[in-house]
Amino acid sequence: MNKHHIYYVYILQCNDSTYYTGVTNNVERRLLEHQTGVDKTSYTFKRRPVELVFYAEYSNVEVAIEKEKQLKKWGKKKKEALINGEYDLLPNLAKKKFK
Repeated sequence: MNKHHIYYVYILQCNDSTYYTGVTNNVERRLLEHQTGVDKTSYTFKRRPVELVFYAEYSNVEVAIEKEKQLKKWGKKKKEALINGEYDLLPNLAKKKFK
């Protein structure tokens, strides 16, 4: 498969323990951009250093963008379950808690 047709959804852990989710066609380049602070307006700029803690590959850019949007809506505990490979926890973390 041509490398130019692979897209990555990635999660970075920032130095303040928050997570940043993004999509790219070159995860190594994008991580370097976050780490070096190329964009001063980026969420990660003042939260460096950052660490790549998760990524997934997609061959369809529309699917990758949809997955990124989905992950951005997830709470911290659900993202951590994904990062830690605790996939069995994901359905319960998706349920809304009503008081």
